[in-house]
Amino acid sequence: MDENTPQPEIIPATPPPLSPSDERTWAMLAHLSILLNLVTGFLGVVAALVIYLVYKDRSRYVAYQSMQAFLFQLIFWGGGTFLTAIAWVVSSLLSAVLIGFLLMPIACIISAVPIAAIIYGIVGGVQCSQGTDFRYWLAGDLADNFWAG
Repeated sequence: MDENTPQPEIIPATPPPLSPSDERTWAMLAHLSILLNLVTGFLGVVAALVIYLVYKDRSRYVAYQSMQAFLFQLIFWGGGTFLTAIAWVVSSLLSAVLIGFLLMPIACIISAVPIAAIIYGIVGGVQCSQGTDFRYWLAGDLADNFWAG
């Protein structure tokens, strides 16, 4: 080839859209990624974000469901775990003064938030696997704002 010969322009191929079956599967996996948090403590959030980043250009449905799962886990799993830790630390410190014993029921109730988040994530995964559009309470609105903004 000669230096003066124009080189053909390489155009990156756009990824093909996902089939409806694949969309349901990836949306389900985004919601069920919350189960990774049971083993690792935080990788469910990362998995939902990775699914979003990989499939955002191939499927609006998967992108929306995975963004919801990411935001939901960030808020309810991360925030719930943080609040649980604070509630137990405060309750433990105050138990030396007897006030902490009165706060232990509140700490127990707050401890249920991450557990409820896991159950809610499983419900979302099951509904997406059946092809139903799923919306988390609060996190669905945040995901809508993400798309609008």
